[in-house]
Amino acid sequence: MTHQSIHSSIRLPMHLKHFLLPVLLLLFASTAFASKPSPEALPTPVSITDDLGRTIVLQRPATRIIALYGAFNEMLAELEKEDTIVARTKADALPPSILSKPSIGTHMRPNPELVAGLRPDIVLQMGGRKKALESVRMLEQLDIPVAFFSITTFEELFSVIKRLGTLTNAEDQATLVCNALQERLVRVQQQLTTVEHKPSVFFEVRYPNLLGAGNASIVNDIINHAGGTNIMDASVKLVRINEEEVIKRDPEVYLIQQGAMNPNPQPMKTRAHFRTINAVKNNRIYIIDESSYSRPGPRAVSAVEELAALLHPTRMQPTSHISGDM
Repeated sequence: MTHQSIHSSIRLPMHLKHFLLPVLLLLFASTAFASKPSPEALPTPVSITDDLGRTIVLQRPATRIIALYGAFNEMLAELEKEDTIVARTKADALPPSILSKPSIGTHMRPNPELVAGLRPDIVLQMGGRKKALESVRMLEQLDIPVAFFSITTFEELFSVIKRLGTLTNAEDQATLVCNALQERLVRVQQQLTTVEHKPSVFFEVRYPNLLGAGNASIVNDIINHAGGTNIMDASVKLVRINEEEVIKRDPEVYLIQQGAMNPNPQPMKTRAHFRTINAVKNNRIYIIDESSYSRPGPRAVSAVEELAALLHPTRMQPTSHISGDM
């Protein structure tokens, strides 16, 4: 509407018309300006570099996320971004709220059609096995952004939490979370400062067909931070080892994880060939929770606190009940 048409449509006394016309023009201009989005209202792109060295760019912070590895869901919950999780894998149950989410398959074999149908802003995948890369390529062929991470140390864990904070517009919360977790690790180290002996530890991933945790795993960093020494020095995540070699290395502490990879641990009393191991003779055999120790997430810090109390009971108080009757 032009100045002229506004003027001609108003049938008022001349003195009122001259008074109201500028007001009407101002209102018209304000309405027209308000219809245009302000620069501040436009979404801000976010970007990170994943652990394959690729730059991942989203046009706005992610509000719909699918994690193909359960630890990411726990990280998102710590970031107060639990509501961004739109699906889960078959085995995942934490945080409890995701149990109501649709299942899209397994960590290594997600259903691409189900994933695509949920329209995620981004999918998160964890490294560790070559097969994990297959799902990345499969989903990227459907134009679904995938961020790939690898976590074998606490330093890498904190880096991933901060990058998830960037992706979800929760950078300040990510900093708070990482600082709090680091402070807990520091408190453990302070209590172990004067410890002279670091007990040797074997971490049983699976038995029979014995697997142990190697150096390239979060388990190794948990053992180190708890004041122990991993007897498996191979630079891989999982080490195939025979019973004779374990006996030869004679660990002082024997940890047996219980979980998806080792659902029903075989009692040590049925393994007669292990009776000469230092850990068996001194009854230092403990069943621990697989998801806390082997899954690199926020609960790995709790695992450090728990294990430090087992390795150095005179320095630290136990933080939870752990079975030692094997």
